[in-house]
Amino acid sequence: MQKKIGFIGTGQMATSLASGFLKTQTVRPEQLFGYDLLSEASNRFAKITGGQAVASIAELVQLSEVVVLSVKPQQMHEVLHSLAAIRAHGSNRLWISIAPGIPITAYLKELGTTARLVRVMPNTPCNVGEGVCGYCVSEGATEDDAALAQNLLSTVGLAIRFPERQLDAVVGLSGSGPAYVYMMIEAMADGGVKMGLSRELSLKLAAQTVLGSAKMVIQTGEHPAILKDRVCSPRGTTISGVASLEKSSFRSAVIGAVESATLRSKELANE
Repeated sequence: MQKKIGFIGTGQMATSLASGFLKTQTVRPEQLFGYDLLSEASNRFAKITGGQAVASIAELVQLSEVVVLSVKPQQMHEVLHSLAAIRAHGSNRLWISIAPGIPITAYLKELGTTARLVRVMPNTPCNVGEGVCGYCVSEGATEDDAALAQNLLSTVGLAIRFPERQLDAVVGLSGSGPAYVYMMIEAMADGGVKMGLSRELSLKLAAQTVLGSAKMVIQTGEHPAILKDRVCSPRGTTISGVASLEKSSFRSAVIGAVESATLRSKELANE
């Protein structure tokens, strides 16, 4: 890919995406640019990726053909206001936003109603090439734009196109989901320590168990309930553990977490 890609906001997710593009040789370091209000953040981005840190949003837009808006939702209004002031310079750019909660209409208000925009919800496992990126596109975006986004996002994991009305649910499930899984791994490891295993080995066992179980779901294509039932022997250890989880409303708690995060994503649009 020959396109130059600029990141407005060079935090963890921006760096993870850029690193994924580089690892798969989708882009070269000289095609990457980064701007951040905090110069140490943009300098860190440049050091990790080999890209160039620039001094202003206007400079970044002029240098880039694809501009990734990777600031927090609370900062997006200020960034869009700055972009509106230089709209002429960015009129032929493809814009990609990775901020949760903010609808396409809010971007078009500042970038212009015909702006080519892709709204993405990535997650942090993009950093190791195992991420999930749900995305939708504006009416002004072409199918070539959607294909470019699909190709870029696929370099860091699974990329799936959704209608925009479903993107808040993507935020609640896969966007916030890694935190739920990390909590489960930590809790499983705590259980191992409680039962006499070392902390180091408990964490290894827990993390590998989650990794292997996820691969089983993906590679076999079978429903998780079927795979779970195969592990649960009559009067066995696993069914005893499953019953304990059911007493603690484990599944209900996880469903509630996805629902709560989804609703919070919807709220961000009004802040």
